[in-house]
Amino acid sequence: MNRRRSPASLWLDTLLAALLLGPLLAPFLAASQFLFLPRIAHIIYTMGNHVCPQPEMGVVLAPPWTMAVCMRCYGTLMAVLLTRVWIGRSPAAQEWYWLHQYGGRGWAVAILLMLFYPLEWALQHYGVWDYSNWVVFPFGAIAGLGLGLLIMPRLYPKASLAASH
Repeated sequence: MNRRRSPASLWLDTLLAALLLGPLLAPFLAASQFLFLPRIAHIIYTMGNHVCPQPEMGVVLAPPWTMAVCMRCYGTLMAVLLTRVWIGRSPAAQEWYWLHQYGGRGWAVAILLMLFYPLEWALQHYGVWDYSNWVVFPFGAIAGLGLGLLIMPRLYPKASLAASH
């Protein structure tokens, strides 16, 4: 079994790891007050403020410091990670759930799933329910699943083939 990874795959996996670990590590880096670590935390928080609609709702991990994104955003990242694991175990990325193979219909399904993210935010904004990590996380995860099921076979076209040899 040949497990050699392409430079592109390694770069994408490093980026995904940074996206997953950054929001979790930011509060601890900010609280540390050790050399340059608070500056790194500031960079992570700045990024979170630009991508997350409610970064102030992040989970408190190192009081008073919260995660750099809310659990809706983190749910999206976790689902993208799940699809990354799936594509690595997929024989040829042709299983029924990989949306890229359906053309426009696959895109439509992916977009429908990705709309769960703004749908939840809108329902919360208009008072249908209050913010709850138990609500926002699955909505974000559904959106991330739609994104991952569409893009992973394109981002990792050789990953599934290398796993089968």
